[in-house]
Amino acid sequence: MSSGTDLIVTTDWSLSPSRALDFKTCALLYRFRVIDKLPEPPSLDAARGTIVHGILEKLFDLPAADRTVARASALAEPEWRELLESDPELAAMVDEGHAECADGSAGLVALLESTRQLLASYFTLEDPTRLEPAEREVLVEATLPSGVRLKGFVDRLDRSPAGDLRVVDYKTGKSPHESFEGKALFQLRFYALTLWRSTGVLPRLLRLYYLRNREVIDYSPDEPDLEGLERQLEALAVAIGKARESGDWRHKPSKLCDWCSFHALCPEFGGTPPPLPADDTSADTIAQLPVQPADVTTSI
Repeated sequence: MSSGTDLIVTTDWSLSPSRALDFKTCALLYRFRVIDKLPEPPSLDAARGTIVHGILEKLFDLPAADRTVARASALAEPEWRELLESDPELAAMVDEGHAECADGSAGLVALLESTRQLLASYFTLEDPTRLEPAEREVLVEATLPSGVRLKGFVDRLDRSPAGDLRVVDYKTGKSPHESFEGKALFQLRFYALTLWRSTGVLPRLLRLYYLRNREVIDYSPDEPDLEGLERQLEALAVAIGKARESGDWRHKPSKLCDWCSFHALCPEFGGTPPPLPADDTSADTIAQLPVQPADVTTSI
């Protein structure tokens, strides 16, 4: 068990893997997203990821024999049209031709092509006709002995007849260099810790599917590994708590600044952060997604 039981961290907010990584990357980035809740411009890459995840979730609603590349590809256009109808800013980006393919196609045509390529890549990595996931897009939550609350959504949980768990996550980008695999696996290790602390079952395998270049990363966690992660998250929660109390959210320049949406408000780029909200009642919450019942099993 964690040695962190000596540490008591009282929080009225929960920590997700994405927000934990935000704070590790830059405390000011965490503040902008969680405390200030500042809007960020839409991203076609992020939207495509959302579409692919949604289609892969719906794929397992079909009878096993119908889980084909053709059926998955057929879902791409209605999913994109529904999303664009609900997001005028994203639709404007598509109309302006921000999405392009190597063959010269642009706009929605390009998005559909790239989405279908990613879906086709998935079918080269595993055969969905041979799987019955236990749960999909499932909310997992746990409170550590120290009082730190963890929360996240898992793309897919597979459970063997013996009760072994496999945690699966789909990524629409390229697999990272070996030196960055640890950061890539942080999210799945976070989920593994949350499942272990909430159910008592230590997941046997964590699996990342990288669809763009058709790579798979597997990792088998053990108790010392997850106990070490638990201590890291407890220390992170303490640091976040101190920043909330003091209002000291320091920026941390790095190469990741190139992808930040908040240059205009960051001191590193000559900007000034807005005043802190008078009453910080924010919580690191996650949008509620439908939770599927765990009524089937699959081999691992």
